[in-house]
Amino acid sequence: MNISLFTYTKNGCKTAIKALNCFEEAETKVYAPERFLKDGFLSLEQAHNFEDIFMWSDLVIFVASCGIAVRKIAPFIKDKCTDPAVVCVDESGKYVIPLLSGHIGGANRFAKAIAEALNAVCVITTATDIEGKFSVDSWAEKQGFVIDDMSIAKDVSAHILENDVPLLSEFNILSRLPNGVIRGENGKIGIYVGTHIKAPYDRTLRIITPVLHLGIGCRKGTPKEAIRELVETVLLENNIDKRSVKCVASIDIKSHEPGLLEYCKENDLDIIFYSAEKLKSIKGEFTASSFVKDITGVDNVCERAAIMGAEKLTVRKRAANGVTVAIAEEGCELRFE
Repeated sequence: MNISLFTYTKNGCKTAIKALNCFEEAETKVYAPERFLKDGFLSLEQAHNFEDIFMWSDLVIFVASCGIAVRKIAPFIKDKCTDPAVVCVDESGKYVIPLLSGHIGGANRFAKAIAEALNAVCVITTATDIEGKFSVDSWAEKQGFVIDDMSIAKDVSAHILENDVPLLSEFNILSRLPNGVIRGENGKIGIYVGTHIKAPYDRTLRIITPVLHLGIGCRKGTPKEAIRELVETVLLENNIDKRSVKCVASIDIKSHEPGLLEYCKENDLDIIFYSAEKLKSIKGEFTASSFVKDITGVDNVCERAAIMGAEKLTVRKRAANGVTVAIAEEGCELRFE
């Protein structure tokens, strides 16, 4: 996590040090006037390119007035999905105010942590938080899930202030539903959580869960285009959202296969390789091939690789043009507390 902090007074420097105590694992850059520099601080003159600092940061803290903070960030605000969290703290450390990206960026959460460290009052102004209602974008961000459409997420947040919103999940829910959410499969607007492309409501906010392992086998020299074509076919046939794929898995003798590596790089997917012995050790029923066993030492690559680190095989082996694909799903349970 990258944090940039700006302070402009002697007392502000003292408050800054206290505020950063709750972010021990973060990479921090503190900017202060030359005359107040402490060990590790940078001078404000070194912050001449604020746009780069803004883009580098996950969290920007101003130990200063809200006016200073607003004027500083205003030219660089683009989108709540990409803007960093921005939090303002008064120089005495009495009040902490999240200014930007309160939910998705985590500013509300960071502000609460800072307020606790300073024994300060956290001033949160987002309506769902004030009313004690469910904040779907904040929850999804915390879980590492993907919000399909931010405009619908905004409408859900507005609707939830007036009425309960139905939710449908592919996965078991192990806690009570949050305030403003009910179970239901019908409605004008609602939330669906899962890996598939579904729209059970007139307006459906899809929360996509990246819990799928894509097992891939291929012949030597198979181009990335052949891999892409079969993967997209399998996802389409099974109505699976591509963003629910967490990683790719294969056998280690394919660890230098250009087409496979290029496909993963283009799609920003981590790839895990397993030895034949490791794949053979998996218990279960798999689509066996004597040809594959003669080449790799194991009777099936894609299904066995997919199930490694996952819980259940959801799509069995599909083959075309020298490529095999299977899909397995990690265990996933939802909590709202």
